[in-house]
Amino acid sequence: MLRRNIRLRREYLYRKSLEGKERLLYEKKRKIREALEEGKPIPTELRNEEVALRQEIDLEDAHTAVPRSTIDDEYANAANGDPKILITTSHNPSAPLTQFVKVTRHDIKDKKAIGTMPEAYPHLILDNFSTKLGQRTANILKYLFPVPKPDTKRIVTFANQSDYISFRHHIYEKRGGPKSIELKEIGPRFELRLYQIKLGTMDQDEAQTEWVIRPYMNTTKKRKFLGD
Repeated sequence: MLRRNIRLRREYLYRKSLEGKERLLYEKKRKIREALEEGKPIPTELRNEEVALRQEIDLEDAHTAVPRSTIDDEYANAANGDPKILITTSHNPSAPLTQFVKVTRHDIKDKKAIGTMPEAYPHLILDNFSTKLGQRTANILKYLFPVPKPDTKRIVTFANQSDYISFRHHIYEKRGGPKSIELKEIGPRFELRLYQIKLGTMDQDEAQTEWVIRPYMNTTKKRKFLGD
């Protein structure tokens, strides 16, 4: 296990070091594409590399034209199998590896009416994660759950409003036919707030912090980080 962790750390750091080079190469090819599309001369600084770059451009498709990053690789194979989840919690938001802070929680009181808690994989509703950080957060939440069956009646909702993420848990029934749907909340319900996203594996002390909430962000009420 120790050797494997060392190997994974080296691979991650190596991929990270390549990102700057790939981004520079992407910018060069982008300038050549624009010049060709607009009928303009090739930029002077790229004329010595034009032939090689145009050969690479001809071989690219929609998946290879844009450089990938270590963030993109994180969920690259998520659809090939059920995710392996490790969830950590802490009463201290500044504790290492904490990603979300649980703000409030409310349990449904009428537990007898709920009945047995379903264990089927749920359908997901991810609402108002429109920014780049919001889409990143939505991916983190989405891949906590395996792919559900089409006929499952369990629904989990993550709804963002003013950077507070509301969790809701429902089931539905079609008692009056396909056009009559009865939605029942089975709880629990709670609010989350994104605290931190770190790059790398959990045992990497040197992993970079991709995003973290800062004290001054609490006063920027007009600015939304996750969505509209």
